[in-house]
Amino acid sequence: MACSSSATTVSLFFFILVAAVSATDHIVGANRGWNPGINYTLWANNHTFLVGDFISFRYQKNQYNVFEVNQTGYDNCTIEGATGNWSSGKDFILLTKAKRYFFICGTGGCFNGMKVTVVVHPLPSAAKNSTTKSSSEASAASPSLMGGGSLTLLPVLLLVTWIWVGLQFGRVHCH
Repeated sequence: MACSSSATTVSLFFFILVAAVSATDHIVGANRGWNPGINYTLWANNHTFLVGDFISFRYQKNQYNVFEVNQTGYDNCTIEGATGNWSSGKDFILLTKAKRYFFICGTGGCFNGMKVTVVVHPLPSAAKNSTTKSSSEASAASPSLMGGGSLTLLPVLLLVTWIWVGLQFGRVHCH
């Protein structure tokens, strides 16, 4: 009886931990991507960004790029003093702090609307402690594991692994 209880406790603990790992991948412009002539303000206003989420940009890598800038750079479409730049065409950027972020295209697209600002909110207080470690784990995950817009595969894999470990623990120590 004690062995069954131990396996159940281990599985339940890790299920709760896995539930707190989920993060959202916000794809800028959705199916239209990072391109001129799109209202990114409207897009951003329809999303809630939390610490630990990703913002991702999809675009033609030889044509566009992404720079993280301050408000002046955003307002004037300048990259002077940029704090980050990406040019892969599939850029996943981890939002690590509760603050306003500013992103622009540095190849001139900013003047044609290729700029977006997002406000990242802190995590709800119950999830803060358990997710602090998991944001670095989530950022290390391969973008291909992130599937259709959210980190759903990673928690499932962790859950299956920990259930298996719990069952193995019960099998080895309960006979």
